[in-house]
Amino acid sequence: MLGRLVTRWQDIVGPELADKTQPVKIRTIKGRKSGESTASLDIATTTADATLLHYQKDLILQRINHIFGDRWISALRFVPVASNAPARFRPPPAKPLTAAEKSYLSGVLEGVQDPEIQDRLMRLGTAIMQEKQP
Repeated sequence: MLGRLVTRWQDIVGPELADKTQPVKIRTIKGRKSGESTASLDIATTTADATLLHYQKDLILQRINHIFGDRWISALRFVPVASNAPARFRPPPAKPLTAAEKSYLSGVLEGVQDPEIQDRLMRLGTAIMQEKQP
């Protein structure tokens, strides 16, 4: 699931904050009384950017849950990193799909009429295939 968040991160926080932040960990939280599980997302960022993100916390949660399902993530936690070392907290880039994999996805999605839905399904399929890569 973290891979899907990373893939859609720019859609969630916007291009400016996407360059300064990175989702790094999803933690499951079990309710003591209810027994229900919720998830918390750790976001790596500088202290200054964490302050900005704090004011956008509700919007970020709303966008995540709109894209991935209602109430999937219920809390955000900002994990500080050195401002001069952004590459430390970014995962290695995913390998691009091969021509055969791209062709397969295009073939599966050719019947989808709506271009926006087709694009979203293509990104989802790409993320899933990249997660399964060794």
